[in-house]
Order: sequence, then structure tokens, then C-alpha cells
Amino acid sequence: MEELMMQPDVDDARLEEFAGKVLQDAGGAYALLLSFIGDQASVYSTLRDNDACSCEELANLCGVDERYLREWLSAQAAAGYVMYRERDERFYLTPEQAVVLAQEGHPACMQGLFQIMVAQFATHEKALEVFQTGAGRPWGEHHGCCFCGTDRFFRPGYAANLVKDWLPALEGVVEKLGAGSRVADIGCGHGSSSVLMAQAFPAVEFYGYDFHAPSIESATARAADEGVAGNTHFITSSVKEIAEDNFELICVFDALHDMGDPVGAARHLRECLAPGGTLMLVEPLAGDKLSDNLHLLGQICYSASTLICTPASRAQEVGLALGAQAGEKRLREVLAEAGFTHVRRAAETDINMVIEARA
Repeated sequence: MEELMMQPDVDDARLEEFAGKVLQDAGGAYALLLSFIGDQASVYSTLRDNDACSCEELANLCGVDERYLREWLSAQAAAGYVMYRERDERFYLTPEQAVVLAQEGHPACMQGLFQIMVAQFATHEKALEVFQTGAGRPWGEHHGCCFCGTDRFFRPGYAANLVKDWLPALEGVVEKLGAGSRVADIGCGHGSSSVLMAQAFPAVEFYGYDFHAPSIESATARAADEGVAGNTHFITSSVKEIAEDNFELICVFDALHDMGDPVGAARHLRECLAPGGTLMLVEPLAGDKLSDNLHLLGQICYSASTLICTPASRAQEVGLALGAQAGEKRLREVLAEAGFTHVRRAAETDINMVIEARA
């Protein structure tokens, strides 16, 4: 048995180091799942809004079982997600922990990402089937938390950057929007990006498109709640079926790489633009080579792409499967094949690149 366990050329120190990394990742996976539970049970928000609490006090405030909460708090304290004060056995959040774990809408809040990942754990059997067979997996077949989590994760970044930085980085676009025009939001999901723009530019007519009907229903409801139902229109449609045209601006937020035929989609969008109109393509920030992306953000994006983005593309016609880390060079090739001749990177953040394209 010992001989079977031995591997040639194993360095004991490196073995111990790598095993430690894997254990740390396993601890992180558990911390993520428990964090999502704490978010849904309002434990974090309660800790954020109160002074240091005993387990009994916190259980009463949250309306959860005290014994389970004690185990949860112990795990979270061991993970460094909550603080434990030994002298009086109380738990609390630092201001920084409160932002990351409980400050809804802050760009540093990670609960949307946790929700996306938990959705993948919940449907791991389907993910394995797709992985083994090479089949596609339509967006609509994912767990409901995937849709809510995606909106929750991306919305703060759009709120922080879209109106203030990204639109002004496009040549002449803000001036056109100020005068009133038509804008399309492709793959709009729950409508956060459309609503943000509609609030900033009330004279513009915004059209949000998504082939996932429940997301369109959510977007329509959000527009009504946010007071922009008058200048927003949400339509269930695939990209190539869009009938409206004469758009001064067409936006595609983190969606082109999910499409089965991104070249055909971009070509149709070019035809939907008004003369001199602009396509704004927002995609995950990535280098053009795998070696450029061997870091934490690359790991997260490749992982999401394995489970969500690439299977979504394969479930559609063509199934080009660009992947979430396609890189600017590959995206430029897609746009050029679709007939766009003026392409440049207009802006970027820590996680996104913004590409401006004109015919």
C-alpha cells in the first residue's frame, strides 16, 4: 500500500505547500456557502446594524436557531469573516467586513458572486453531464439564484462606472443622448443597466432585449419601481430577431461571449445602428494569451465560463464558445468579421474592458 501511495520525484515541502493551498481553498468554499446562508438569513446585516452580540442575542434578533448559529459563527470566525471577542463571547463585524459581506450595492460587496457560485453547487449534476457529453446548457436551465446573483454582482459596477465613466469615454455619445435618441441594451437581464441609463437620460428611449422571458419580466417590474417605465421598453428576443433599428447606441454588457453566434449577432446589431451610431461592448478584462490570465480574476472568469458561459454558447446556433476570457484581440476579430471598421478600447476597470465600435 505504501508503494502505491508513493510518487516519483515528489518534493515533500512542495507537496505540503500545495496540500495546504487546497485545504485553504476548501475552507474558502465552505465559507462562501455559509456566507450565502448568512446573507439570506440576515445575519450579516443584523451584525452590521448592531453592536457586538452574543450568540443568543443575535439568534433572537435574526429569528434563527441559536445552536446552528453558534456553529455558523464559529466557522465564520475561524475563516476571518466575523470577529470574536473572547472576554465576553461576543461577535461583530469590522467596517471592512460589513462592506464586503453586507453593504448591498457597494462595488466591493461579494454576495452576488457568492449567489452565482452557490447556484452552480446546487446543479452540479447537470454541470457534470454537460462537461462529459459536450452538450450545451441554455441560460434558462440554471438555478434561479444564478439570474439574481448575476444582476446583484454586476449592478454595483455598472452603477459606479456606466454613466460617470464609460458613456463619456465614447466619442460624441453623451451629446447625442442629451438631445434624445434611441438606445438598445442587449442581454439586459434584470434591467439594471437600462434603468441606470434611463434615469440619467430621461429624454432617451431605451430598449432592453433578452431571450430569457423571466428576466424581462423582472426588468419591466424594476423599471416601474424605479420610475422609468415611461422611457424603457423590455422585449423578449434573441439578438438576430430584434426588429427595431435606428439606434444611436447599442450596449452589450458582459453578454457577447455567451452568444452562440457572436459574429452574426454583431453583424445584425451593426445593421440596427443609425448612421454614425456606436456599439459599446463591455466584456471581462482579459489578456490575449492564457499565460496573461493566470491570476485570481482569470481563475474566477475561467471557472464561470466552464459552468455558465461556454455551455450557454454551445446551446445556441453555431456555438462558437468564445469564453469569458476571449481577450481583446479575439473580440476585435469578431467585430471586424461583423463589419465594424473603427474599434478601440475606450475604458477599463479592474474587471471589465469597454470597447467602442463603429461601422
